[in-house]
Amino acid sequence: MIYRIEIENFHSIRDPQVLDLRVPANAPREDHRLASCWRGSAGRGPKVVAVFGANGSGKSDVLRVLSFAAWFVADSFASPPENRIPHHPFNDHVSQGTPTLLKSWSSGPSDPRTFGQGRSEECPYCYELAIGNGENPSVIGEGIFYWPIATGRKTRLIERFEDGNVKASEAFPITGYKRALDRALRPNASVISTLAQLNHPAAAGVAQSVRSVLSNICIETAEREDEAVLRTYAYNSGLTARLNQEIRRIDVGVRALEINHGTDGPEIVFRHDKLDFPVPLAFECHGTRQFVKLFPLMDRSLATGGIAVIDDLDAAVHPILLQEIISWYRDPLRNPHDAQLWMSCRNASLMETLTKDEIVLCEKGRRGATRLYTLNDVKGVRRDANHYRKYLGGAYGAVPRIG
Repeated sequence: MIYRIEIENFHSIRDPQVLDLRVPANAPREDHRLASCWRGSAGRGPKVVAVFGANGSGKSDVLRVLSFAAWFVADSFASPPENRIPHHPFNDHVSQGTPTLLKSWSSGPSDPRTFGQGRSEECPYCYELAIGNGENPSVIGEGIFYWPIATGRKTRLIERFEDGNVKASEAFPITGYKRALDRALRPNASVISTLAQLNHPAAAGVAQSVRSVLSNICIETAEREDEAVLRTYAYNSGLTARLNQEIRRIDVGVRALEINHGTDGPEIVFRHDKLDFPVPLAFECHGTRQFVKLFPLMDRSLATGGIAVIDDLDAAVHPILLQEIISWYRDPLRNPHDAQLWMSCRNASLMETLTKDEIVLCEKGRRGATRLYTLNDVKGVRRDANHYRKYLGGAYGAVPRIG
């Protein structure tokens, strides 16, 4: 679970913003909407995080922070050496020369040597990244810190400095990798992805853990949507079976997704209840195509306890289907590992089914910069209030200005 992020000078977010999703201690415990921030923690956060705001307020940029940070930690070394870091500072003269700062809090093993080895005692972790902007953006600071259960004190796992020097703890030894790391570490790649490429076992475990953040926001390269969907389902019969079970149950008129192997290779087609011939993916409605595209992200997150980050989910599926998807994350049987769903939303009526713990608001100020806050940050908000009506009435802010 990601339960806190700090952002400064990233896309539409100019000034330092802190989004802390930890809920008050008196928040209800009986409806399975909340989960421990880390295993054994008394602090809790929402399993569903819905980001609302006016058009252009920065909703997508909140999700882009999570997608970018996960990609950078785990996979940035695969980016060509000449590529720029795929981010943008805020669009004004001052920000172009000011660093981008990102921090993300989640959970991990209290003993870092057990990364990737199954369920173990957990504690808080924080990833920190500083990017120097300008003509050639480069990493000027990076680190992973944790608070082990035994001491409760902030402890360095690994830290990278502006001069390229890297220091690591005894629980994350890099002595045997230091010479190779000095040669391989680039200003546009993370130290974890670099060490993982050098077959450092603990770094490979961290990278694999970070890949549990699954997003429909493309950070570096885009691929043709239909080809990506075909590849996902063609080689995973179990995924196809699970999708078909849901498609039949939600009654969209589709009986099953099938993979046809023709002379031109495999293709996705849909069998409909009242049609004689299958329908190719390209001729299906937009909503069905989007559901088929997004289902693997949600399916994998629920199976592994990962984090699904989905931009404009409510624009892709019917509101009733969206409520069904949200219920998957609240159901302890469907979501036994406390997976988390982050989504940006345009349809404010969804607030009628959400608690104030699950609502994040984006508001763009007069200078065009995004301000972030949770509904818990707004004073006087009752838990039993009709958040949809209050929001449209302007009580919470983050609504369009007309006139």
